[in-house]
Amino acid sequence: MMTILRMAARNLARYWRRTLLTAGLIVLGLVAVLLFVAVSGSFKSVMVGQITDAMLGHLQVHHKGYVASIDNLPLNLNLKTDTLSRIEAALDDIPEVEAWTPRLKFGAMFSNFTETTNIRLNGVYPEREMLAMPGLGERLLKGDMDGGLVARGKLLIPELLAKGMKVNVGDTVVLVATNVDGSVNGRTFVVQGVLEPVTGPGGRDGYLHMDDARELLRLGQPEVSEIAVRLKDLEDLGTATGKLQAVLAGVRDPQGQTMLEIHGWDQLSPFANIARMIDLLDLFIRIMLVGIVLIAIMNVMIMAVYERIREIGTMAAIGTPPRRILALFVSEGLLLGIVGGAIGALISLVAVYVLSLWPLNFAFGRQTITLVPSISGGDVLPVVGVVMLVAVIASLYPAWKAARMDPITALRHV
Repeated sequence: MMTILRMAARNLARYWRRTLLTAGLIVLGLVAVLLFVAVSGSFKSVMVGQITDAMLGHLQVHHKGYVASIDNLPLNLNLKTDTLSRIEAALDDIPEVEAWTPRLKFGAMFSNFTETTNIRLNGVYPEREMLAMPGLGERLLKGDMDGGLVARGKLLIPELLAKGMKVNVGDTVVLVATNVDGSVNGRTFVVQGVLEPVTGPGGRDGYLHMDDARELLRLGQPEVSEIAVRLKDLEDLGTATGKLQAVLAGVRDPQGQTMLEIHGWDQLSPFANIARMIDLLDLFIRIMLVGIVLIAIMNVMIMAVYERIREIGTMAAIGTPPRRILALFVSEGLLLGIVGGAIGALISLVAVYVLSLWPLNFAFGRQTITLVPSISGGDVLPVVGVVMLVAVIASLYPAWKAARMDPITALRHV
């Protein structure tokens, strides 16, 4: 086998211009694919991280039907005390869960004493919310979180609302809310901070302490709208969801119907569709790479067969078995794939490293997205492996044609 590889290498060196051109096409295609994978993967990771770390968590638990009517923030579908206890016990028994936080979501009227508008609010326990949403603090534009995420009697409001209502940190505002029974209650609050908006549901919500939220809604017993869960690893989303569903399937209403629904972040955020489009584009780019390698190597190998007909005839005439001739040409294609793949991978890694030193900044709506491209061996090796496999496949037809060549006819070829 080593003898065949050495012969294949010498043949490629003899026709070095063609070899360089073919290897160059492979390198170009490979670099394009790996750079796209690095940049698109960075964008996807940033957006998913922003959505899950600052708003949604990795999965959420709701009363059945709540998500379908979430735009109305229905208070009649809150999770009651006994249900909460069963959910909390289930979450504590799942090793994939890192943290979880209960929230009380509702709508209210927001007034600065001269103007009034609507606001969506989240009543939270500050410490638990920060553990489950570690990226929430990074959204703070003005104010501070010295007393925790949000102190009693204070509010965190979205930037759009602060600008539209001309409200600054330290200003006193009024919240007026209607509870599930239809009674109205109002309270004054102090603006503790202003939050940067982010893409997705909850990106324009305000925050207040859970105790303040329950007082404003005049709740007689603890109840929440949802429980947001953070996992130790996002890759465990399917596993954790399956375990939680199995445990909570026993929580049923008086009619015997399941009471709870569990949704992953991808079921709650419209960005999940963009993430799927990125994966689809990644697939198409890889298919293009396969096409480039297939056409380039098949073309060069077919030309090699036609240009070396007499050489092939000579090898056959002196008794070289057809399978050895086949192996020779397949080895040439394989070496082209190995050389092109290795050089392409090296150039890609260097390019990604250089780009990581100067992060790319892009405006995405009202936000600035900072991309730090990165790539791992798990991304590079499969692509290089595909290049080598396609190189071998592309060599099979020309190699088969050479192996089946009649030596007498080949020797007569001019």
